[in-house]
Amino acid sequence: MSAIPSPIFFELRPGKIVDLQIDHPVKLRIKAMLVGYDLGQYIILKHPAPQNMSNYGDVFFEGNVVVVRYLLEGQQGECYAFKSTIRNITKIPEKFIFLRYPDKIENRQLRTHQRFITHLPASIVARENQDIKKAAQLKGMISDISAKGCGFVFKTDNPKVKVNQKDILIIIRSPSDKEITIPAKVCNSRFENGKVNVGIQFEEDDLQIKDLLNQLFIEL
Repeated sequence: MSAIPSPIFFELRPGKIVDLQIDHPVKLRIKAMLVGYDLGQYIILKHPAPQNMSNYGDVFFEGNVVVVRYLLEGQQGECYAFKSTIRNITKIPEKFIFLRYPDKIENRQLRTHQRFITHLPASIVARENQDIKKAAQLKGMISDISAKGCGFVFKTDNPKVKVNQKDILIIIRSPSDKEITIPAKVCNSRFENGKVNVGIQFEEDDLQIKDLLNQLFIEL
């Protein structure tokens, strides 16, 4: 992992979820929501036990060390991490955790193939459906693509909606207005700001994919 300037962290906007790791006095991995920050001073997280402040009281206390990790989607897809200490925990007006602003942030690229931003209409359908035209299709948009996979996005008002890991067919409308069907599988999905982002991996090298990338002026 390589060190990067701390301001990169604040590509992560308030409302995003981060992963917290605490190793003392007991080991704990838990998620919390970013509330805000004061550049160079502190980072504010919403306490992960809003109903009962005594929960996690044995690990969330001033001076304890916390490792924070989070993902940023983009051309490469990257995991960021930094180590900090708890500065303060408040009860009013909300239960917040104040972390010391980190001296450095580490990052690691998750993808071996660079992805390129797109806005292609597309839909996905479960592979077990025999008749694709009659099967229920989930309509959305390809947000980024590479020779190995893509990001698929659709809108929803329900934060509990997710797409299970399964074999699918992804139907993409190419720039030439031709529909292509590619076998793939769902790797992950997450709800964020009224949208569900689905990570999709293509099953194998496909001439259709190469032709599509060529139409998008993307070189392999």
